Amino acid sequence: MKTINVIKLAFTSLLLLGVGAAFAQTDDQVNDQADVWAQIELQWNMVEKQDAKWIDRLLTDDFSGWGKDSPAPRGKASTKMWTRFNEQVSEMLAHELYPLSIVVHDDVAVAHYMFTSADKHKTKDGKIETTHGRYTDILVRTDDGWKFIAWAGGAD
Repeated sequence: MKTINVIKLAFTSLLLLGVGAAFAQTDDQVNDQADVWAQIELQWNMVEKQDAKWIDRLLTDDFSGWGKDSPAPRGKASTKMWTRFNEQVSEMLAHELYPLSIVVHDDVAVAHYMFTSADKHKTKDGKIETTHGRYTDILVRTDDGWKFIAWAGGAD
């Protein structure tokens, strides 16, 4: 009888340790998800402020992003060139992001979200246009924090 009680106690202890470890892992995942979302928000905020440093600060050197308005994926240099051009013809006045899903596996994160943005077009009589769309961003954890390695999406 004593042996059965010892086995029950050992099994219960292992079960509780396993549940505790699962919660600790969940806390890490929640923190990673929050950090990833903070980077996405930072990127959009820097674009809105026309802070061109976001490209060098937030994209990996081997970045490849495919916006709906581009004919093919663009690397970091191409993204920088087109961002400079777009800042000459339009200005983001406001934006709002709607997170849908963030999945983190080790040092890779995939984030799906929707957006609304208001842009003033310098070539269209200064009219303000509101657009809605969606993005999927892929980020990798680096020594400098989370950085974008790829994205796809754009206005609907």
